[in-house]
Amino acid sequence: PCPQVFFKAGLLGLLEEMRDERLSRIITRIQAQSRGVLSRMEFKKLLERRDSLLIIQWNIRAFMGVKNWPWMKLYFKIKPLLKSAETEKEMATMKEEFGRVKDALEKSEARRKELEEKMVSLLQEKNDLQLQVQAEQDNLADAEERCDQLIKNKIQLEAKEQDNLADAEERCDQLIKNKIQLEAKVPAWSPIPPHPFLPYRKDFELNALNARIEDEQALGSQLQKKLKELQARIEELEEELEAERTARAKVEKLRSDLSRELEEISERLEEAGGATSVQIEMNKKREAEFQKMRRDLEEATLQHEATAAALRKKHADSVAELGEQIDNLQRVKQKLEKEKSEFKLELDDVTSNMEQIIKAKANLEKMCRTLEDQMNEHRSKAEETQRSVNDLTSQRAKLQTENGELSRQLDEKEALISQLTRGKLTYTQQLEDLKRQLEEEVKLAQRLQDAEEAVEAVNAKCSSLEKTKHRLQNEIEDLMVDVERSNAAAAALDKKQRNFDKILAEWKQKYEESQSELESSQKEARSLSTELFKLKNAYEESLEHLETFKRENKNLQEEISDLTEQLGEGGKNVHELEKVRKQLEVEKMELQSALEEAEASLEHEEGKILRAQLEFNQIKAEIERKLAEKDEEMEQAKRNHLRVVDSLQTSLDAETRSRNEALRVKKKMEGDLNEMEIQLSHANRMAAEAQKQVKSLQSLLKDTQIQLDDAVRANDDLKENIAIVERRNNLLQAELEELRAVVEQTERSRKLAEQELIETSERVQLLHSQNTSLINQKKKM
Repeated sequence: PCPQVFFKAGLLGLLEEMRDERLSRIITRIQAQSRGVLSRMEFKKLLERRDSLLIIQWNIRAFMGVKNWPWMKLYFKIKPLLKSAETEKEMATMKEEFGRVKDALEKSEARRKELEEKMVSLLQEKNDLQLQVQAEQDNLADAEERCDQLIKNKIQLEAKEQDNLADAEERCDQLIKNKIQLEAKVPAWSPIPPHPFLPYRKDFELNALNARIEDEQALGSQLQKKLKELQARIEELEEELEAERTARAKVEKLRSDLSRELEEISERLEEAGGATSVQIEMNKKREAEFQKMRRDLEEATLQHEATAAALRKKHADSVAELGEQIDNLQRVKQKLEKEKSEFKLELDDVTSNMEQIIKAKANLEKMCRTLEDQMNEHRSKAEETQRSVNDLTSQRAKLQTENGELSRQLDEKEALISQLTRGKLTYTQQLEDLKRQLEEEVKLAQRLQDAEEAVEAVNAKCSSLEKTKHRLQNEIEDLMVDVERSNAAAAALDKKQRNFDKILAEWKQKYEESQSELESSQKEARSLSTELFKLKNAYEESLEHLETFKRENKNLQEEISDLTEQLGEGGKNVHELEKVRKQLEVEKMELQSALEEAEASLEHEEGKILRAQLEFNQIKAEIERKLAEKDEEMEQAKRNHLRVVDSLQTSLDAETRSRNEALRVKKKMEGDLNEMEIQLSHANRMAAEAQKQVKSLQSLLKDTQIQLDDAVRANDDLKENIAIVERRNNLLQAELEELRAVVEQTERSRKLAEQELIETSERVQLLHSQNTSLINQKKKM
């Protein structure tokens, strides 16, 4: 046999409370440490953000301080030329990254669909488990009703037993009355003459009666001992039942505590947000502890079942032994009855039987009191079970109300989130409107500056040719400033593009869930790649045109040298023509450099549209037209020396027109640049919105993952609870069967006691009849 450990009453409960307190301290310590780690991580992120903001502000302040330096302007001019060869590599790397991001997005989309399907299946399983739990609860309610019915049947049987005891007491009272009457009649008897053998006969009869009395007393003591053993057995069974009920209450309490702790852990998981790994480990530890506790509980239940089986076996053995002893006693009793029928002097026997009946009455009264106490205890236990059932129903209703309240709070939070998102969209729209207004103001300021420059140009036309030269120089400087501005803007756009590329590289894993934005970005990338290809073609064409311009410039230089040789006699006019030629050459070189810089900036900027290419073609047509006009002027100079001054005047007019056209083209280019900046801001805004959507989708994914984990844990808990309920149901059914067996055994013992009582009453009547016959014989004698 296996060794068993028995504890005092209440010691197990104290140990469990100590274990619960220790577990609560450990869990709170783990939770505090995890919260501290999470808060430190968040604080570190905030510090990094603050440092990055300070670094960005410092860089912007430093750039604003040095952007107007001549060396910085020269750097802005040279930088696009240095980086023009790297654009193709960057474009190829961007295409590769785009392909990788696309593949990752497809994989994530497939993964998301799989998770959605799993989530639907888990929800279906959850609903099935809820239905199973409801069915188990109904079965438990039916079992409780059957238990109540058995308790009622037991009460009815106890009432019947009390009625039988009352009848036995009435019979005993009747026997006592008969004894008193007989004792009253004994002194009136007449004296019997002595007989020579009468003293020996009396001694023999007295000895026999004494032996019989001793046997009857031994039998009564054995019966009392058996009754005491049965009562002790009943008390043990009641204690075991009470222990089982307390264990059941403790298990229910443990389950409620675990469910409450699980709810607290889920709430803390929702509050913790990004600390899912730590919480998952905690949940694993908790699950391991719960599994350990469940194993301990199962071992305890198995041990209890083993002890209950042993006790049941022992009880069955004791009942069998009692049955055998009762049979033996019945056989002895029959023998004694046969011996009693042989004796005739039964007065002393009647008195002894009356005493035994009185003792039996006292024992029966004691048994009646014990049964009443047991009945009261059973009633109190039934009331306690009813109160526990009421408490469970109230707790269930409370949990349902709390669940409704939590669902309502969840709906309110979702409504608040939707309201915040709407407010965020309105704020972003307002911010876009403000950006557009700012850009319009910048455009207006630029237009005003252009208008002032145009006014200055109109006023400068009225001056002489010398002022025209200075004005052209000033305009060239303005063009250089504008070109530098465009280069600075291009550099800023380049910097923004690099930052955008960095942000894209950092968040490329987070773009897995934004399918619609990615498709739109794919379309834009295709359009931009086509535009870039067109711009590259235009750039190659412009290089070819530049080579033609260079060849034509060489031809013009040769023609000008010829003209200088022919105009050696012109003197001053030739000198002026030479100055004009140098000025035109300088202007042409400046225009060529500006064109190359504009082409480099156009090649570097990826967000330009088809309008820039058209305007670039217009600029090219204007330059060609200017060159054609210059050719005409040179031909006129060759044909006629006298019309040199007129040709110079016409060329100057043509130059002024070309300057105006260049100004117009510059304004258009600035407008295009502003539009491209607007497009870039739109792209940045779209990227920011995509990032926000990615964050929201990631948060939704985390929430769905948490919900899936909660559903899995809830399903596991429900399965375990169902298994526990099934085991409890089986144990209750076994206990009910044992109680039924005990009730049947008590009913058989009660019937045997009634039969013995009937037999003793018949024996008393027989003895009474024998006594009367003896009295009559004595009277006759």
